[in-house]
Amino acid sequence: MTVTPKRLYVTLEEAAAIVALSVSTLQDLVRNKNFPAPRQLSGRRVGWLMREVEAWAESRPPSDLPPPPNTGAKKPRPRKSAAEPSAAEA
Repeated sequence: MTVTPKRLYVTLEEAAAIVALSVSTLQDLVRNKNFPAPRQLSGRRVGWLMREVEAWAESRPPSDLPPPPNTGAKKPRPRKSAAEPSAAEA
């Protein structure tokens, strides 16, 4: 049985993906002290504590904005014309 430990730290790119923001937006939030600061892991390496990233995400207030009109809608498929043979017929 292999046990995979929970990750404590994430990279900048991973932190941005976790909170669904771009890397540059996340960097701006850190500079403006609106997002947890990274931790020094070694001489030139930093990382974000996963629990601080999760806590920040959970602290965001609910939005008053409605979802965009296409949320949950299926994309329309182009209709085949009678003149076009299907892949099975060709």
